[in-house]
Amino acid sequence: MTSVTSRETLLRAALVMMGLLTSLPALALASASVLETTYGVNDPEPMTLALLRHRGMLQLLLGAALIWAAFFTPARKAAAIAAVTGKSTFLLLILPDPALRAELTPFSTVVDLTCIVALTVLVLLQDQLRATWRGLRRTNAR
Repeated sequence: MTSVTSRETLLRAALVMMGLLTSLPALALASASVLETTYGVNDPEPMTLALLRHRGMLQLLLGAALIWAAFFTPARKAAAIAAVTGKSTFLLLILPDPALRAELTPFSTVVDLTCIVALTVLVLLQDQLRATWRGLRRTNAR
């Protein structure tokens, strides 16, 4: 039972951490200066500021979904697919353009790529992990 509990605890911790990191752009809702650190955007025009703050809110919602999925297993697959889709789209829009890529912080790229890989593995292995953990629980219960 200990290995099942520790694996679940590790998975929950990873989802919570990914959720918190995903939510960081929401800080732009409180202070536009955050945009300079995260996106290299300095003194944006009002529409750009509104769009980036809106993106922050969407990232907050996505991060909250990942945190929720840490504790509500039926939500894991949907939250993971949503996060992989959103993060992949962002990187596919930014990385091919050398000018945009130069302005993106390495932290954002590393975090997004790490989340994409981890969440893809979670989606692909979720059913297998669930079956393995169920089998371990039954074995340890005996």
